Amino acid sequence: MQRGFQVFREVCAGCHGARLMAFRNLGESGGPEFSEAQVKALAAEYEVADAEVESGVRPGVAADRWLGTGQSNADMIATFGILPPDFSAVAKGRNTSQPFPWWILNYVTPYAEGGPDYIHALLTGYHEEVPEGAVDSEGKPFELPEGKYYNDYFPGHAIGMAPPLSDGVVTYGESEGGVVVPETVDQYSRDVAAFLMWVAEPHLVARKEAGLQIIVFLILFAGLMYAVKRRLWAKIEH
Repeated sequence: MQRGFQVFREVCAGCHGARLMAFRNLGESGGPEFSEAQVKALAAEYEVADAEVESGVRPGVAADRWLGTGQSNADMIATFGILPPDFSAVAKGRNTSQPFPWWILNYVTPYAEGGPDYIHALLTGYHEEVPEGAVDSEGKPFELPEGKYYNDYFPGHAIGMAPPLSDGVVTYGESEGGVVVPETVDQYSRDVAAFLMWVAEPHLVARKEAGLQIIVFLILFAGLMYAVKRRLWAKIEH
């Protein structure tokens, strides 16, 4: 999660915001789990507009929301032609349909299909050139519009966002235990996909753990009630 936040902060946050995420959320269990001091220090690196202070700006505090790109919507549209989407819930924007009974597993597993998979696939699906034999929706040879990039997984394959990741673009360093994490596009995309899924659903694991406990309780309770019913009505003909 901390690596994913690092990728988001150093690469994604230049164009995409996360307005639903507060700095203090980064210290919550299940997320990056930064210490209180780390969260305060991180927030203080940013300036927040505040009409109540004399200068009009103040250092950020843990309760502040993520400040976004620092650019106006008009500037973003002028630069990119569109307004880049906010990443607060982007990982929940896609899901997968599963036939019965496999969807039952969604109640007891913390993994969320669709969103993180798509983010990882999108970030690793770029091509420098249109692949040989690629066709459009009409079966004609694919022609890439000017200013677009070919991506295997983006709808229509022509995406306006340039490949944001490259090997070595983010420096991880050694993790706990001296393990060296690969600084590759595949690893970056896995880490940031996991982080963005947490941003979109920060209490997913806790919610599913509670749900599993409730399901088990209800099954046991139903069995107990059936046994009580059998005992109470055992000597009564019916």
